[in-house]
This record gives sequence, structure tokens and C-alpha cells, in this order.
Amino acid sequence: MSCSNFLIRAGTRSGLLNTQGTAAPLLNVLVRHGHRMRGKAPGEARSMEQRLQEENVSDPEVTARINIGFPQLRPSRSVQLKARLEHLKAQRANVELEKQARSNTLLIDLDKVQQAYKQTTGQYDLRLMADHYGIFDHLFGSAYFIPRVALDIWYDTDSSSSSPVYNGNVIKPAEATKAPHVSFDGMLDPITGKPATNGNSYWTLLATNPDAHYTQTSAECLHWFIANIPNGNVKDGEVLAEYLQPFPPKGFGYQRIVFVLYKQQGKLDLSSYMLSAKDSKNLEKRTFSTLDFYRQQQEHLTPAGLAFYQTNWDESLTQFYHNVLELKEPIYEYDFPKPYLADQKFFPLKQAFNLYMDKHRDPKQVNKEYLERKLMKTHPFEGPEKPLQFPMAHPIRDVPSWQKTEIRKERLGTGRVQDY
Repeated sequence: MSCSNFLIRAGTRSGLLNTQGTAAPLLNVLVRHGHRMRGKAPGEARSMEQRLQEENVSDPEVTARINIGFPQLRPSRSVQLKARLEHLKAQRANVELEKQARSNTLLIDLDKVQQAYKQTTGQYDLRLMADHYGIFDHLFGSAYFIPRVALDIWYDTDSSSSSPVYNGNVIKPAEATKAPHVSFDGMLDPITGKPATNGNSYWTLLATNPDAHYTQTSAECLHWFIANIPNGNVKDGEVLAEYLQPFPPKGFGYQRIVFVLYKQQGKLDLSSYMLSAKDSKNLEKRTFSTLDFYRQQQEHLTPAGLAFYQTNWDESLTQFYHNVLELKEPIYEYDFPKPYLADQKFFPLKQAFNLYMDKHRDPKQVNKEYLERKLMKTHPFEGPEKPLQFPMAHPIRDVPSWQKTEIRKERLGTGRVQDY
């Protein structure tokens, strides 16, 4: 094959080289795989910025998420293997344990299993579940953290039962009227995972709701604020905002209550966040932003623990709105827009005549006619007429085509008439 049948694009944009090696004018002609292409090559007509916008390409350095939590110091691989081998040897040397396993009488302590789960992969799973519920996006923006300190939170529902806060479970407002019990290891070093030896440690506990603010969509409602908690003793902490139970309005759906535990560098003066007793029931005074709080105090505290649950409306909130908040109870309803209906045509081609006419009639009248038609064939004592044994074997004559279709549907038990 002669190379004279092809034009070869040069490495520059100034022109093309013909078979004699001399420059030819740029005609934007390219032969590729036997096909002649005219115009600019694919992709050349758009700028790089336009292509990035169309392809939704983002800069990874700008959109990368930042870990604002504590790192974790893990032992070396050899130390981990050595500990596992020692554990296996101890289990194999236990004769009584083997007898119980063979006789199916071995009982496993689930509390120990739960404790081991929290110390190993439980907090990583909690971070993934928080991402699933949008906790980090709505509280910290592009930042996240892995909870290093396990939080045990539960509500006392009565003298004999309680409702624990467990990875986004549902707790009704009637169960969360009083402040929950909070327990965590306040002497734990979040980095090493071992007890700290440098004296007292102080913590801050926040309970916030990113879905409860009525006037500002991006704001949160602060439900609880305790600072300077010494060594994990929540009762000895400085209460800056008294506990306020969740109050999701009727028809709003589920709301998220998030508990965030911060490790302080030392004792802090957070009196500027103090909420007075007279403003405790003022929802506007409880306007809060977790991201702004962290930006202001990020040099003095680090997030270390996380827990959250979901809640929705129940009947107890009616009295809470009237007696405690002294507000009229809000009720939300979905407003479904009317379906679009095009203007009526004189000749609706390829559409069933009766169905097309029903679209432009009053739906109540159409429903009434279908119901009357069904009741006409229903005996008050014997019930509806028995269906035909062979419905398609009976001929249908002297009726329009659209009515034939309706009769077939009625015989087969299909169509709109079955909705009534």
C-alpha cells in the first residue's frame, strides 16, 4: 500500500507534512483506520476546564477528607503474631475447655466478646456507619475521625429496663425525657490505648441534633453540653447547657441525636458557651455549630468518641411542646403537586378512547362509576357473579374496539375495575 494515500499529522499544530516532506496547510483532515475525518480532532474543541466540568472531575487535594482524630500506635507485626501464638498455645493446653467444646457445653461470655470487639474493629465500623448516616458531613464538613474511646450511653425507661444508644438505633422521645447515663474510660490514652499516667484528664461531651433547627437549615440544636469532665466522671463535669430531650415534629420523619466526646489538653474556660437557666427552653438560644466550635477550640481539644441514635415523633411530644417549650406543636405534611395533564386533543392517536376521556374528567365521578358498575353485578347475599370458566372463548360482537378491550379486561380480572 502506498503511503501517498495517507496524510500524517505532524507533532506541531502549524500544518501537515505531505509525502514529499514539505509543509502542507492545516486542513484538519485526518485519515484514521481507513476513514477520512474532517474538523478538529475529538476533544480539541473544548478547553481543559470545560472537559473537567463535564466529566465532574475534582481536584483530589482539595476534596480529600482530613482525619482530625487521634492516631493509633499499633504494635509491630512480630509482637502481634507472638501474642496470638501464646493465646493459641494456652487454649490448646486447656483440657477442660476442649471437653466442653466437644460436648457442646461451652458457654461464651458475650460481654467479653463485645469488649474485644470495641477494642479491635468496633470503632472502625462505627466510623463507617457514621459516614453512612452523614454524621461527619453535617457536623465536620470534609473532616472525620475514628472514635478511639468507646462511649456507653443508655436511657432509663423505667426501674427495670433501659434503652441503649447503639449505632443509629431508634429511641422514642418518651424514652429520652431524662438525661442519659454516659460511661467511658476517662483514664485511657486514645493514642496508645493504655491507661494514661500523667495525672488528671479532662473531657467535653456534646449532644447535638443537625436536623432540628427550624429557621436555619445549616444550624444545629444543642441538646446537652458538659465540659471539663475529670477522668470520665460525667457527674463532676461543668454543665454549660442542661439536657433537652429530642422533639421531632409530627410528619417530619427521623432525626439524628449525636454525642461527640472531646479529649481536652487541660482544663478550659468555656463559659462563653454557658446557657442560662431561663434560656434553657429557648430553641433559638440553643443554635449551635459543631464545625465552628471545633475551629475555635481545635488547639485545645480533639474528638475521641462518638455515639448516635435516631428518633421520630410520638404522642408524648404534644404535651412537651405545650407545657415545656410553650409552643404550638408543628405538624408537617407532604404536598404532592398535581400530575401534569396536557391539553385535550380532538384526535388522540394511538390512545384508548375511554382511558383518554377519563383523564379529563373528575376523578371522583370516574371512581363512582367504576364502583357502581361493580356493585350492579354483586348480589347482596350471594356475592359477585361467578367468573366465566373460559373467558376468552365467548365472542364479543357489535361493540367498538375500545369497549372490546374493556370487556376482555373485566373477564380476565385485570385493569382499573379491580381497584374497587
